[in-house]
Amino acid sequence: MSAAACKPSRSASTIVAATASGYHLLKINGYSRTKGVPHGQKLQSRPFSLGGHQWYIGYYPNGFNSDHTGCISPFLFLDDSVTTAVKAQHEFCFIDEVKDQALSLASSAVSEFASKQGWGTSKLIKRADFEKSKHLKDDSFIVRCDVIVINDYRAEDLPENTPPTFVSVAPSSLHQHLGDLLKTEKGADVVFEVGRETFAAHRCMLAARSTVFGAELFGVTKEGDTACVIRVDDIEAQVFKALLCFAYTDSLSEARNEEEDVMCQHLLVAADMYNMDRLKTICEDKLCKYINVGTVATILALAEQHHSNLTAMVDNDGFDHLSKSCPSVIKKLVTMLAR
Repeated sequence: MSAAACKPSRSASTIVAATASGYHLLKINGYSRTKGVPHGQKLQSRPFSLGGHQWYIGYYPNGFNSDHTGCISPFLFLDDSVTTAVKAQHEFCFIDEVKDQALSLASSAVSEFASKQGWGTSKLIKRADFEKSKHLKDDSFIVRCDVIVINDYRAEDLPENTPPTFVSVAPSSLHQHLGDLLKTEKGADVVFEVGRETFAAHRCMLAARSTVFGAELFGVTKEGDTACVIRVDDIEAQVFKALLCFAYTDSLSEARNEEEDVMCQHLLVAADMYNMDRLKTICEDKLCKYINVGTVATILALAEQHHSNLTAMVDNDGFDHLSKSCPSVIKKLVTMLAR
């Protein structure tokens, strides 16, 4: 018998959890007016959908029960009637700014939610400590609830040459660490003055993300300059802040729906100014859904001025509907761009 004939067969498989993830933000306006709510009574957020189920956040201003009086207690509730418990991981945190990066829930316990049942954090923080913290601003604060719904488990085949895995590698958190570096300003060596605000940053980081920043921060006149202050006059402060955030995290902070199109228009201009092509593309993609009779001329003219992808801008359902329903607008637009 040959050695090849004695070779044992090999196979490998993996068990995969099919999941849906997301988060819900609950802003409490008028915190001081909620302090009188008795323990055990909750205020409810608007319902939201995730993983094929309806959920809501229950905010207990004075504790989930008498044992936790004087504590802020947020709970996640399943707002559906189900015959089988729904498995989910969740975690609450206070946030001072709306961020788009999801929290890692790898270490969070899996809870089983029965019909109309909730799980939460009975003592997220004592009210006395909370009122001294940075989370409370103008009598308001924001709680974020990250959720991962586990829908089912399935087995899949792996390639025969799959090596054994002895260590579980966590997802990359580089964007979170770099975002914290920007927020804490630790080691910052350049300051930007934008309007009445200042932003501290790191020259090496910005130079790595933008050739324009690189030329501006490491030009001949900047060598050895350890107290670099740069004045920016042609960008609004909030737009420049979003630009910096993207440079560090490669993502955009969430904006309110009524503000997103305006912010994206300004960011498109700033991204073109600093030669940040990925940010330009993201802005183009977001602006596509805002094309209508009132915005088409502004958005497409902006795209043309800043060398964006006009083909992508017009190749979407909003523009197609507009061209059929309002051909006169398209005619005026073509005439304007031809000039």
